[in-house]
Amino acid sequence: MKVFSAPERQKIHYPRNFLVNGAPQPNPEVPERVDRLLQAASAGGHDIAAPADHGLGPIAAVHTPEYLRFLEHIYERWARIPGASEEVIPNIHPDRREASYPLSAVGQAGYHMADTACPIGPDSWAAIRWSANCAASAAEAVLGGAPAAYALCRPPGHHAFTDLAGGFCFVNNAAVAAMVLRQKHARVAIVDVDLHHGNGTQGIFYRRDDVLTVSVHADPIRFYPFFWGHAHERGEGAGTGYNLNLPLPRGSEDAAFLEALNRGLETVAAFAPGALVVALGLDAFEGDPFGGLAVSTEGFSRIGARLAGLGLPSIVIQEGGYLCDALGDNLAAFLGGFEADHKTN
Repeated sequence: MKVFSAPERQKIHYPRNFLVNGAPQPNPEVPERVDRLLQAASAGGHDIAAPADHGLGPIAAVHTPEYLRFLEHIYERWARIPGASEEVIPNIHPDRREASYPLSAVGQAGYHMADTACPIGPDSWAAIRWSANCAASAAEAVLGGAPAAYALCRPPGHHAFTDLAGGFCFVNNAAVAAMVLRQKHARVAIVDVDLHHGNGTQGIFYRRDDVLTVSVHADPIRFYPFFWGHAHERGEGAGTGYNLNLPLPRGSEDAAFLEALNRGLETVAAFAPGALVVALGLDAFEGDPFGGLAVSTEGFSRIGARLAGLGLPSIVIQEGGYLCDALGDNLAAFLGGFEADHKTN
């Protein structure tokens, strides 16, 4: 499987802290994640390739112009504020998306950043763009005939809405890939197997019937992202019935995860998509620092095999999965299980 990564460009985004239960903690979304995952992909014999620079086109197909201007320029604007923090971190938020759009850098930070887990530093925008370039390049490879491709996206993306960052995410890489695939395929499915619900991905496609969104994740009733990811959220308008959430109790192991995934894949099969995007989170692992679910390394192999069983042209987009001894092993298990069972017509 071809792997797209721009490690030196993606690693320049280096958020230092985020708030957990009101207390500052070291941010786990660190550059070393790229090194660990790339080492595992290389050791597995996968073809490592540099992504092309696709410009703003693939990103602009998903995100609003004012949001992209914000991401590109907010750090330099923030740095001009006397006494401002070293990273852009919001301290005020509107109570609704329909609120007026301010000129203030502080106000725009609150409007475009859902939480304190997505600090923006001097080099963040460049890394965000190259992460999205990985997704777009993987999608182009699949459109060009590759049966599957893996985009080692970092920073991740599935918590990013059309105009809102959150949860370490800025540009929604899975949505970028899906929109590139839509150039050829009338219907595309996104299956998210991250520990956390892909709330941004859900939001982007919630009123659409051309992209099916399915997410298996820890129950958000007492877990991030809290406000999205519940089973009753099915879509709206034309998108009603095209969003499926499969929340799991905290601590669920392989059997429960795979059972939920099977139900999700039945819905994917009924949707009859032309291509598949997998939002791959390795943070569902039993030893991940977030500790929400208890999927084993072997479990990731079986998850990969189940997804491959759909027999669709597929893009795997890296989402979560944080530093632990088994991080690389978990990626290797997923890719190995996926490749062993993946056949396309």
